[in-house]
Amino acid sequence: MRMFKKRIIKRSLFLMTSMAALSLMGCSNQNDAEANQPEKINIGYLRVPNDEMVALSSGLYEDYFKEKGIETNFIVFDSGVDANKALASGSIDFASMGNTNGVIALATDIGTELIWLHEILGEIEGLAVREDSGIEEISDLKSKKIGTTFASTAHYSLLQALNDEGIADDVELLDMQTMDIVAAWERGDIDAAYTWQPSLGKLLEDGKMILSSAEVAEMGHKTANVLLTRKAFSEQHPEIVADFIEATIAGGDVYRQDPEEAAKIVSEALEIDTEDALTQMEGSLWLSPADQITQEYLGTSDLPGDFSKVMKETGDFLQEQGSITTSPEQDVYEDFINPRFIEIVLER
Repeated sequence: MRMFKKRIIKRSLFLMTSMAALSLMGCSNQNDAEANQPEKINIGYLRVPNDEMVALSSGLYEDYFKEKGIETNFIVFDSGVDANKALASGSIDFASMGNTNGVIALATDIGTELIWLHEILGEIEGLAVREDSGIEEISDLKSKKIGTTFASTAHYSLLQALNDEGIADDVELLDMQTMDIVAAWERGDIDAAYTWQPSLGKLLEDGKMILSSAEVAEMGHKTANVLLTRKAFSEQHPEIVADFIEATIAGGDVYRQDPEEAAKIVSEALEIDTEDALTQMEGSLWLSPADQITQEYLGTSDLPGDFSKVMKETGDFLQEQGSITTSPEQDVYEDFINPRFIEIVLER
């Protein structure tokens, strides 16, 4: 599905330079091991302003893989719930989702592995209430109706905040997709909502944010958007998986080197103002590939990183909430995270 054209690349010399460098790296790494490469790869993505959206919207994926004779087919998912179903069926090869759904993918044993952190969530995700609602803090939510997407990072952060405040049993949580949250807000059916951009931005047009995922992270509950791949695919096509990460890194490099240009690129794709796009992008932590394989995050092939502990904590919480039957042992989470493909890119 070619939703975005190369016209965005042409308006930026920086993007053209990035594409040329990426092309050279790709050409230098083709080998006989990929002689049986697929004709098409299928990717599930989220409509959020991150490195993947920059790479997709600017045509980096399409151009990079076209040179290899591979078509890229991007399919949008509103959350990781449906993306996991698609991964389980084998209809997609990669999928982006919140790390909560990454835990569910592991716990339900659909044969995936975590290979990249798109962003550590911060101000891009939060709890919105109406300006005139009289709700100023979490304790004011007693007896209120709150919309969120169940099993998402937003749901996880909301539950953590409610539990910390001791009012988790005193509110009514409603499971909604992001578009339904906006519609329910406009009808006045809900009093508050914990969701992510760009839906969050629509709520904030006449509302305010009383809690963000950055604040929840400071409370000890870190969340992230992650990239999974099917293990059957990655075992057969390790270089293509590394290629996909390399193209994603190129998208992130656009933001790291020229945030305003990156905001322009995603604003057209997401149909939001450039200023809003920039604000949303600045609301999360974008990690470089070198940062990804530090001890604080994914670690290396030889030494697991601390993000596996975040995943384990999340899994234990999801088990307590009944979202999964059993949270695996710590070593299973460590094995689920595979930084080898990032290492391949850095070795090129």
